[in-house]
Amino acid sequence: MSAEKPSIYEFGSFRLEAVKRLLLRHGAPVPLTPKVFDTLLHLVRHQGKVVAKNELMRAIWPDTVVEENNLNQNISTLRRVLGETRGDNVYIATIPGTGYQFIPAVQTISDSAPEAAPPVTLAVLPFENLSAQPERDYVADGLTEELIASLGLIDPQHLCVIGRTTMMAYKRTPKTLAQIAGELQAAYIIESSMRSEGPRLRITSKLIRVGDQTQLWSMSYDSQPGSILEFQQEISRTIGEQVRLRLSPERLTALARRQSRNAEAYDLYLRGRYFWNQLSPATTKRASSFFLQATQLDPQYALAWSGLADSYTASPINGDAPPLEMGPLARDAAAHAIAADSSLAETQTSLGFVKFWIDWDWPAAESAFRTAIALDPNYSLAHRLLGIVLSHLRRSGEALQSIGRARQLDPLLAGHSALSAQIAFSGRDFAAAAQFARQSITIDPEFWIGHMQLGQALEQLEKRESALDALNLAARLSGGNSKAIALRGYILARIGRPQEAQEVLRMLDTLSNERYVPPFAQALVYAGLGEHTHALNSLERALQVRDVHLAFLPVDAKWDPFRENPRFRSLLEACGFAGS
Repeated sequence: MSAEKPSIYEFGSFRLEAVKRLLLRHGAPVPLTPKVFDTLLHLVRHQGKVVAKNELMRAIWPDTVVEENNLNQNISTLRRVLGETRGDNVYIATIPGTGYQFIPAVQTISDSAPEAAPPVTLAVLPFENLSAQPERDYVADGLTEELIASLGLIDPQHLCVIGRTTMMAYKRTPKTLAQIAGELQAAYIIESSMRSEGPRLRITSKLIRVGDQTQLWSMSYDSQPGSILEFQQEISRTIGEQVRLRLSPERLTALARRQSRNAEAYDLYLRGRYFWNQLSPATTKRASSFFLQATQLDPQYALAWSGLADSYTASPINGDAPPLEMGPLARDAAAHAIAADSSLAETQTSLGFVKFWIDWDWPAAESAFRTAIALDPNYSLAHRLLGIVLSHLRRSGEALQSIGRARQLDPLLAGHSALSAQIAFSGRDFAAAAQFARQSITIDPEFWIGHMQLGQALEQLEKRESALDALNLAARLSGGNSKAIALRGYILARIGRPQEAQEVLRMLDTLSNERYVPPFAQALVYAGLGEHTHALNSLERALQVRDVHLAFLPVDAKWDPFRENPRFRSLLEACGFAGS
């Protein structure tokens, strides 16, 4: 797209935003796959002109030879999305033997409009549990997380709410409000506490404008556990008014829909989020159990279904759970989440998560993540996962930009920095990958993925002894995750210690007699040993069990020596990665 072209187009009830790659109808996002979006954008930019099929195909697939049927399918999808019925030419007319013409008048919006004022930054400090019941910490943490999520929906264009993980770093901090605000560049801070008084909760909150330390608002709220949700809605509305932002009826309705009216289901959801945020295999299993119980009590609880889908999807990645077992469970949970409420960023993100890791449908994953971001631009996880998809689609610049936004929204989330390292690694910028990995470890010295990312980056930088040290630590902190073990075996083979690499293979074989071990792990060690036939045999076994780690094959530098091998190329095609 040239710099001279406008980036926003309006026609009928639709708005097409080229830079954000977003189609809106009456302000609501309309999911499109990337190539369908490109087709629409090209037609809109040539409104009123007949665009030849060959020209359109060259514009949409510039480096790929495709059949005309691909274009026909895109046009058919667009007609359905735009609301055309069979035989209509309301939006797209077919010119027989030539091409297509975009019919309605298009209004372009200038890119030279004055730049909008920067958003106000708001920091929600963790709720302080003042009761003598430390087991109620999960309630305080859940209130913090849900208040952050609710406030993020108020007016994302004008209010930036710092992410949950960054704010949890300030739990029980001795730092002053001025110090916290300075570190986060926050204009407003919310302080809250929670005290149990028998069956009731007393919640106190106050909103402080940091610049002059003025307390703009305060409230105390007595709540039975079943009415905590009412408190969240009340505090969100009041704070929105205090910082002079508009809270539309539509957004208020969206806030009311977020949580279950079933008090026990809500409590179980909070417990699930508490354990999910600890990101270990054991706590992910516990989170799944709580989310599942919440959905059983309230089958229309979209956020609980979303949490369940995330837990099931993550299990094969971080916990070496069998994908053939987890995949159907993850798909079902994501489908229930979308059916319960497709307007939540969380449910769209869960759908994209499943589409990427389980279904290997990366265009659909990208579409879901972009829809999530349109629904809630403050949802940092959607930005991060979009960055990962773009990286695997070899769009490194866009990927780094997307995950950079995730880091801005939640700067102290170690996962954002660790996955920034993965994106830089896939883009062959190994020095940047090492730098991001070190940032992750600085944030959380016990986050095993940060150590693993550092190890693989250092290996490419030929600092292999240091890489081994990082991977030894990653394996210990992860509880023996196969990725850390296999990567260590790969490096041992690469530095001329084949006997130790063989020991790693024997260890993986022994583990496979006790539990599922991804065949990708053995394949990686064989690749390091230069035993390509054994490596390919293991990769083909990995395909049979839908090993999620195969997703790394298109972009991982460790597999570059295999790229011209016919078996390897056939494997990529079988996975659907050949065009990625």
